[in-house]
Amino acid sequence: MASLTAVDGVVERRVRLHCLAHAGAGASSYRRWPAAAGPAVEVVALPLPGRDRRRREPRVTDRSGLLGDLLGPLLETAHSGPYALYGHSLGALVAYTLTRALADEGAPPPLFLAVGACLPPHATTPLMSAADAPVERLLPLLGGLGSLPKGTSDPGGLWYRSVLPLLRDDLRLARSLRRAALDPATGGPVDVPLLVFAGSDDPLAVPTALREWRRWTTGPVTRRTLAGDHFFVVDEALPALIGEACREHLSRTPAARAPTADGAR
Repeated sequence: MASLTAVDGVVERRVRLHCLAHAGAGASSYRRWPAAAGPAVEVVALPLPGRDRRRREPRVTDRSGLLGDLLGPLLETAHSGPYALYGHSLGALVAYTLTRALADEGAPPPLFLAVGACLPPHATTPLMSAADAPVERLLPLLGGLGSLPKGTSDPGGLWYRSVLPLLRDDLRLARSLRRAALDPATGGPVDVPLLVFAGSDDPLAVPTALREWRRWTTGPVTRRTLAGDHFFVVDEALPALIGEACREHLSRTPAARAPTADGAR
């Protein structure tokens, strides 16, 4: 592996790993990732509007709103050094959409796109049409994923007032991104290495179904199944594997040279 430090004139390099969370979640999903990802990886969780420090901002529910919010900052990152993207569940669709949009803008591509706990864009899921479903239909779908906390039996509770509207808007966003992915003008395969992660006990994105992600890249595909359900993102095994992938892909890219004493390169 190439040196990642400023030894022998090689500038220390890091991969900026942009992480996108599952529906209803924010940057806290990745709070343990910086330590677990290991050296030479800068973990940057990207919260969508309407959560975390951005909780007072209007939420985005379609591809246009998403790109208007995140594409600009990512274009800057793409031109500033090596980077990669990981998205979990809804975040996987967001990461795919951003990767495709960056390519359309002619930006340097990420080292890889990594997706987890998400069926490929062409797959249909019960949740895809559930954004506007009555509560009595939506709650069992969410409960099947293990995403309902205690206290959801109270229709006037905090979860109903704050989290449920967020989940509905995130499901609307997922529906928009899947439809856009199927449109030749805005979707189709990306030309980057693709890493696909599945949870062994995930009731929604079962490991065998995730094989179909191969249709969504012209690059190499690596698939891994990890122990856990739909929310294996919280375990340390996933960031450790993605951090290892960051360093491996970084070692294959040309290293920038440090300036010499007279300023020459």
